[in-house]
Amino acid sequence: MSGTAEETTGGDARLTAWVRGRVQGVGFRWWVRARALELGLTGTATNLADGRVEVVAEGPKDRCDELLALLRGGDPPGRVLGVVERWGKPRGSSSGFSER
Repeated sequence: MSGTAEETTGGDARLTAWVRGRVQGVGFRWWVRARALELGLTGTATNLADGRVEVVAEGPKDRCDELLALLRGGDPPGRVLGVVERWGKPRGSSSGFSER
C-alpha cells in the first residue's frame, strides 16, 4: 500500500525505504538506528537477503523526511548507491527503533 502526498502531509507518517549499496556489515543499521532515535522515530532497520537494508520509520512526517534525506546524503557508513521509498499511514507496530 503506497501513500499519496495528500495522505502523509503533516501529522504522522510511515516511511519504508530500501537502501542499496555497500550497506551490510559496515555499521549502517546501527547508524540508521542512532539517527532515527535522535529524530524521535520508531521502527526497524533490517538486512535483506539481496544485500539491501529495509528501513521502516514512523513518526512526524517532517522527521521521516529528515531521516530519508540522511539516508540519501548524510554520510552513513558504507556506500549508499540508491534509496527507494514508499509512504503510508503509521501502524504503531513498533516501540523504539531496532536493528534486525
